[in-house]
Amino acid sequence: MRDFLKYTFASLAGLILFCSLGVGGLIFLFIAAASVDSGPQVRNKSVLTFDLSLNITDSKPATSTSQAISEALSNDSTESISLQTVLQAIDRAAKDDRVIALYLYSNGNSSSSSGLATLKEVREALERFRAKGKKIIAYDTEWSEREYYLSSIANTIALNPFGSMELNGLSSQPTFYTGALQKYGIGIQVTRVGKYKSAVEPFLLTKQSPASREQTAKLLGDLWSEFSTTVSKDRKLKPQQIQAIADSQGILLAEEALQQRLVDKVAYFDEVVADLKQMTDSDEDDRSFRQISLPTYARTVEDTKKASGNQVAVVYAEGDIVEGIGGPSSVGGDRLARQLRELRLNDDVKAVVLRVNSPGGSVTASEVIQREVVLIKKAKPIVVSMGDVAASGGYWISTYADQIFAEPNTITGSIGVFGLLPNVQKLANAQGVTWDVVKTARFADSETITRPRTPQELAVHQRVVDRIYDRFITKVAESRKLPKQKVATLAQGRVWSGTSAKQLGLVDAIGGLNAAVEDAAKRAKLGDDWKLEEYPKTRTFEERILKKLVGDPAAQAGEKAIEKVDPFTAEFLKMQQDLSILKAFNDPLGVYARLPIDLRIE
Repeated sequence: MRDFLKYTFASLAGLILFCSLGVGGLIFLFIAAASVDSGPQVRNKSVLTFDLSLNITDSKPATSTSQAISEALSNDSTESISLQTVLQAIDRAAKDDRVIALYLYSNGNSSSSSGLATLKEVREALERFRAKGKKIIAYDTEWSEREYYLSSIANTIALNPFGSMELNGLSSQPTFYTGALQKYGIGIQVTRVGKYKSAVEPFLLTKQSPASREQTAKLLGDLWSEFSTTVSKDRKLKPQQIQAIADSQGILLAEEALQQRLVDKVAYFDEVVADLKQMTDSDEDDRSFRQISLPTYARTVEDTKKASGNQVAVVYAEGDIVEGIGGPSSVGGDRLARQLRELRLNDDVKAVVLRVNSPGGSVTASEVIQREVVLIKKAKPIVVSMGDVAASGGYWISTYADQIFAEPNTITGSIGVFGLLPNVQKLANAQGVTWDVVKTARFADSETITRPRTPQELAVHQRVVDRIYDRFITKVAESRKLPKQKVATLAQGRVWSGTSAKQLGLVDAIGGLNAAVEDAAKRAKLGDDWKLEEYPKTRTFEERILKKLVGDPAAQAGEKAIEKVDPFTAEFLKMQQDLSILKAFNDPLGVYARLPIDLRIE
């Protein structure tokens, strides 16, 4: 009811505003607002504040008009920011004499879905900031491992006296729905290729297969090794010490974290603020220290693009790969292919960076996208930057690039395919529902969900899956210049970390988005004469206008009230997310190259 009233009010408010002022009045207000507000002001001796609960996405978050009005009027926001925005803001602040330090903080909320590879790129930007001689201060009451991965680079890490730190290793706990499906009379048949292609296991088994457990253990081991090595280096510890803490304690109270040298001081929030006020020469009567939030500061970076006619285009492929146009949270094969085609034909675009953050999906859509990658390669350089995950179909669309970059903790590979064939015969029959069919050929009704497939129909599906898997392997061998037999050995649907993928020849280099952009510009021989453009373009104008009309609801750093989700609701939301992914299974052949639906690293 609350959401209904909120969105209804937002829509009515927008309508009333439009009718009251008219188009001319709105235009006048927009121009007046733009003339009064000259943009964010950065005062001398300011601290850049970075809320660790921000959800960092690859592409810029898209907001509809009604959503923007609702957020502005209700003081609710999506709390998302693009990775490129974060990197540019931190790098700009490192060179900005007005910014003297960076403050990392959190409100004990660990709902951010930012993956470890994304955090790796942000961490490297923080390293560049610190290398300029500027201080980084971090404070929290509950350090999670994701937050601590970033904050461990700080010059000073503070923890609330009654706070705690989680340092208990990484885990993955998939959910299995086989028993529930059987209980409700829903049948599942599968066709697949690849010993490690475990995406279908939640619908067939009640626990992980030995092969799935083996690959998950290897992946988690690689990610944990990168975490412990990176954190221990900045904390002047050894990886073995991090491992010992994870094995013996797991959760540390404030004094224990201080004793283990994981934090530098135990302090209350007001004490940290007092130190920051002193650092920024703020008056004692000031409510807080002199500061500017990272999202606000980023607005000052947006207008500093190079004046050049040469573009290096960054195209984002983020989400499940689906047939057709797709939606805001998916990669529509036709939509992305059209975008790539436009960039190929645009003479101002001298090089393309395809940023892939996708677990895969539709084989047909992946092939449509890959074809455009091949065509771009013939016309101009194309480089792939892998984000948190670029596996299965995400790897399919990457493989023909001139160069593939991945972070050490990128999840990639999963070269394998499967088909998922559900039926509701038992469920329907139990409710008194039956079907009868008349057909002109043996396989005329083979795509029905009203009954299980016959052995002959399963054989047809398996033949399709086998052929597509062979094509997948052939494409990888051809594009990566590897023997087909070697690809067949390392494929099998197995998931690899970026580190392992580099060793196996599946990726070319370890590095993030910035490294890929620089490489693309170098391949295009642009020198310094180029500018970065991001695609697809997002409509942010309406959001800016609305903020000027009703004000910016952003609160002071460290003062936002965040509602935490209880463990039962959190687990239910995970299951809901898993099952909603099934809506992306729309490949016309019913064949998919995708990761397991619930490969979560916790």
